[in-house]
Amino acid sequence: MAEKFINIRFPFKDSLKGFFVEMNQTDNEAIKSDLMHLILTQKGERLYNPEFGTNLLKFIFEPNDGTTFGDIRREITDTVKKYIPELQIDEVVIETPETNEYAAIITIDYTVTDGVFESKDFVKIKI
Repeated sequence: MAEKFINIRFPFKDSLKGFFVEMNQTDNEAIKSDLMHLILTQKGERLYNPEFGTNLLKFIFEPNDGTTFGDIRREITDTVKKYIPELQIDEVVIETPETNEYAAIITIDYTVTDGVFESKDFVKIKI
């Protein structure tokens, strides 16, 4: 049986199978990679699709408070709703690590709803 390759795996790694970069082989890996690509792409960075991505970098010098965290949650949920409609964002948790008060760790719990079946997963991002 032939192997199935869906899209580029994130984070990028050299391929051991002759591709330039490693590819995803399961739907869950592909969805998680799509989500990471979407969130970590800055708006205006994608050629011919300047609205693709988020503006998370604009929050770098904002205070780590409830207002900023609410804006980050809204940015993520609105963007995912627009570009990956089969993902339902269940929760976005933003924490400030004890070792670095100027950083944030974002955990996104999501459910994949493709009609009949559902699966849950999460992704964690440090900015």
